[in-house]
Amino acid sequence: MIFWSLVFAIGVGQAALLALALWRRPVNPQANRVLAGWVALIGIDLAVKAAYFHGPAPELLKAYRLVSLFPFLYGSAFYLYVRALTEARGLDRRDAVHLSGFIVALAVNVGVFGQDAAQSRAFFEHLRAGGHWPGRPWLDVLLFVYSVSYVIAGLMRVRRYRRGLLQRRSDADRMSLRWIDAMAVSQIVIWCIAIVQWLTRIPWIDYPLIYGAVVAWVFVVGYLSLNQVTVAAEPAPEPAAEAKLEHASADDPRFPSVEARLAQLMAREQLYREPALTIGQLAKRSGYPEYLVSEVINRCFQSNFWDYINRQRIEAARACLADAGDTRTILDIAYACGYTSKSTFNAAFKRQSGLTPSAYRQHHAGAVSASRDEG
Repeated sequence: MIFWSLVFAIGVGQAALLALALWRRPVNPQANRVLAGWVALIGIDLAVKAAYFHGPAPELLKAYRLVSLFPFLYGSAFYLYVRALTEARGLDRRDAVHLSGFIVALAVNVGVFGQDAAQSRAFFEHLRAGGHWPGRPWLDVLLFVYSVSYVIAGLMRVRRYRRGLLQRRSDADRMSLRWIDAMAVSQIVIWCIAIVQWLTRIPWIDYPLIYGAVVAWVFVVGYLSLNQVTVAAEPAPEPAAEAKLEHASADDPRFPSVEARLAQLMAREQLYREPALTIGQLAKRSGYPEYLVSEVINRCFQSNFWDYINRQRIEAARACLADAGDTRTILDIAYACGYTSKSTFNAAFKRQSGLTPSAYRQHHAGAVSASRDEG
């Protein structure tokens, strides 16, 4: 077990450095602090495991059992991390409900934590003779189902976020949370190793191997999380802005001026070409309050901000693709119109035009050729 103690000790050091770096990182601060707490828990878990596997002793029994229940927190931590990323908010008191699985596991093991020194020694010998912890095997099954359900819930939230992001942003590919997929797959692999160990007892698949996989997972998380970009969340509107919206009316004398100014910014200055353009930036460039710009877009253009900007981008792209003299590639046109990847551009173009960009270009090239033949 000395080998595994060394592996776990390496994982402890990695977890400590990673938790500190994530806590201090300014990018996605709410989510990174949730992740920092999660990684710190893993570090504590591995530290106790390293000590126990190096020299099993009755004195370490309670600490060992406590950290053995931490996986009841890991699945919910993954979900809370994803939620913090997609909503740009931290934890609150209502999130205590996500501790329910861990609390149930603690209740099942309350007898172990209440043992005196003599009872701990006797129970330690019981385990060494092949005995089981309280709640086995049903507690192991509950742990698997409970944690994997949280992982699946987190992935479903990521999927909804991506779907909405593709409709709102032209640079969605940079913020599509691909590292979340790798984190989830890594966790599921660890759970599968654990299930195989519980059910079949294959000699080389044992408890230390499971936590060796956890150490590897910490390294994966470290690489992915420290290279993530700022995630664009959809924060709730400020109460002051909502109050102003309620007082705005279709008779506001500034509406025509705002509408004309927006048309100028789109036609002459082509602001839609800025991939990360926000309504706040647009309002600043227009010289009008954000709430008023939003109201004009909603009422005069019958759309929200993201639909309005995407429509401008796609209309510009359609003009380029229909122009037989424009020999740029589709990717170059996509970049020129404010998109940062061909896949995001293709999805937005087909959603608005009913055709892929290549099919749209071919259609217009055929129409031009036919008109020439007729002439």
